[in-house]
Amino acid sequence: MSAHSTYQPTNPVMKWFESRLPIAGLIHSSFIAYPTPRNLNYWWTFGGILTFVLGVQIVTGIILVMHYTPHDTLAFRSVEHIMRDVNYGWMLRYIHANGASMFFIAVYVHMFRGLYYGSYKAPREVLWILGVIIYVLMMATAFMGYVLPWGQMSYWGAVVITNFFSAIPIVGESITTWLWGGYAVGNPTLQRFFSLHYLLPFAIAGVVVLHVWALHVVGQNNPTGVEAKSSQDTVPFTPYATVKDGFLMVVFCVFFAWFVFYIPNYLGHADNYNPANPGATPAHIVPEWYFLPFYAILRAIPDKLLGVIAMFSAVVILAFAPWLDTSRVRSANYRPLYKQFFWVFVIVCVLLGWLGSKPAEGGYVIAARILTFWYFAHFLIILPVLGLIEKPLPLPNSIADSVLKKPASGAPVAAGAASPEKRG
Repeated sequence: MSAHSTYQPTNPVMKWFESRLPIAGLIHSSFIAYPTPRNLNYWWTFGGILTFVLGVQIVTGIILVMHYTPHDTLAFRSVEHIMRDVNYGWMLRYIHANGASMFFIAVYVHMFRGLYYGSYKAPREVLWILGVIIYVLMMATAFMGYVLPWGQMSYWGAVVITNFFSAIPIVGESITTWLWGGYAVGNPTLQRFFSLHYLLPFAIAGVVVLHVWALHVVGQNNPTGVEAKSSQDTVPFTPYATVKDGFLMVVFCVFFAWFVFYIPNYLGHADNYNPANPGATPAHIVPEWYFLPFYAILRAIPDKLLGVIAMFSAVVILAFAPWLDTSRVRSANYRPLYKQFFWVFVIVCVLLGWLGSKPAEGGYVIAARILTFWYFAHFLIILPVLGLIEKPLPLPNSIADSVLKKPASGAPVAAGAASPEKRG
């Protein structure tokens, strides 16, 4: 659905350059003339917000590296040096630390929007899988970055999480020893995590380019889930989408700034302002908030190996959503049963996050096991069965009809009917 470039430079130098390397034409066709469904709402602006936050994280990270020392005896003091002695170092560090949380807030909204509107369905399976890969790389980058301040929670978080790899049969101990760089978490571990934390954001940027490329090949989904059939269904990306993206990005930046300047430590942990002490274990070891649902799933399983498998499976199963969902209708706006189960799934994820912050004892464990079962049942049972038994509402004939509120097509889409793009 990508547009052919109509860019025609008038400047002789630009004409010469464009005939040899048509970068301006590529930008024009991808971000100016690119046809966008005319009914996109503000939930579609979070892709641009994520790109912006990634850029902020890379820039602030590069500057912070200039003053950070990846050594177990100097790391904590170098962070304090950044906070107290480097010009605007406190602001750069707070932007970077809270930027990770902003990144995950935006990515969770982006992912739940994709699940609600069926943006993972054909022909967007590769687009969705690339998004899951970005999510996995984000989690790895964030975990390694959390270790770098070398505070109490950073150190013990590294000890707990890396120990889980030892549960893998045959190769587990070797993987753990490699991650540690020895037989315990120490200076080699910190240096490994520093190197990977610095390199992975550039890998994320590379996959983001593939993600955007795939998006421009198959086109954007929209709230109706109906494919664009004519020029009436689309508008140019600029100014229609860029104005909407820009407005919500300003709102998001205000929200971001509120955390940075007013409550910069709200999402952190007080123990991390104490230097790492291998001889003193914190009373309650918890990861960052964006890992808590998976931490709850891990602790809900009594067996260590099965817990690790469940934790990783909770992420991997997202990549199989295009094939687990058997419905021919994309948008939950036209799937009354799925809409209810979707919101139950959102509540389950939030509750798992809350349980991940609680001690692994008593009723918390029982609740985590029930919610863990529901999490996997949503993908393995509910999505396949709903696609077979649910009776969707009638779909609009086109995107333009949905915008102009024209009557929907006469008959509802049956469970086994052809998908919207094939009916067009």
